[in-house]
Amino acid sequence: MNKFKPEKLAVKLIPPATPFEPVDRRKYTLTHSDQTGELFLSIGAAFDDNAINFLIRDEVLAEWTTREGEYLLYGKAHISNGEYDLNMSKIRHLIFKKEMDLALTALIYGDKSLFTNYPWLLDAPIYIQFQSVFPEFNETIYYGTPRNYLNIATKTVQTQG
Repeated sequence: MNKFKPEKLAVKLIPPATPFEPVDRRKYTLTHSDQTGELFLSIGAAFDDNAINFLIRDEVLAEWTTREGEYLLYGKAHISNGEYDLNMSKIRHLIFKKEMDLALTALIYGDKSLFTNYPWLLDAPIYIQFQSVFPEFNETIYYGTPRNYLNIATKTVQTQG
């Protein structure tokens, strides 16, 4: 996994989202630049379609949702809807799984102000669905809690500072 570098993260809030609310319908669009290693996080009431490259689909989308009355952060990574063959889908799946910890660290760190108002969200479960027409890559994986990723980011910031 590439190491999280807070200085490489750019965060954009799309109204009506603020650093502190709302939780319901709060959506994240995380993209990146292969050339610079920069990460771009949009936070809003809708996914940031303008940030998504619909030809390569290498973004991570996530949103706060409820299940049985409890909040969870549910994300998606697009592997293949038939536009990629089995081998390319396997490569995409491996890359997404390898980089997901970095993506989640950036997403949680980029929205750390939200947890000031809603500290109980730090212990909400995170699930990421890898979407693929190939059954072996179509899976949903539990990725811990925001607390794990905020701790990783905080340690990174402390060692760099």
